Amino acid sequence: MADTLHLQIITPDKQLVREDVDQVQIPGKTGYLGVLPGHAPLLTELMIGEISYNQGGETQYFAVSWGFAEVLPHKVTILADTAERAEDIDVKRAQEAKTRAEEALRTAAADLDFDATLFALRRAEVRLEVAAKAGHTTAAH
Repeated sequence: MADTLHLQIITPDKQLVREDVDQVQIPGKTGYLGVLPGHAPLLTELMIGEISYNQGGETQYFAVSWGFAEVLPHKVTILADTAERAEDIDVKRAQEAKTRAEEALRTAAADLDFDATLFALRRAEVRLEVAAKAGHTTAAH
């Protein structure tokens, strides 16, 4: 049995990751999935959340929104609508998106798309949480 998994994270715009990793954690539709080498094959829909993976004692973080993941015993392929490395997240923009979503929910106009607004809020929150793990805060930007 191999000691690593081959991880690929791909968005419509580019391939973000193509590396051998020790483990990966992904936000599946029914909750987070931890994947180690030799994992049983599965397909899952991705939700808004955090992808993390360990490689040689270091952990990398990504904010992800929607998509699919295919898990094979020695390979994980993630096809995401959006994915951002923690260090690439624009914290100011994420904070502004969070504020807009919170304000829209607070005022609750009759034409408000409640689900879309909740998704926007969750995405902004995840982006801020992931950026914080890389040491980025609103004070740093």
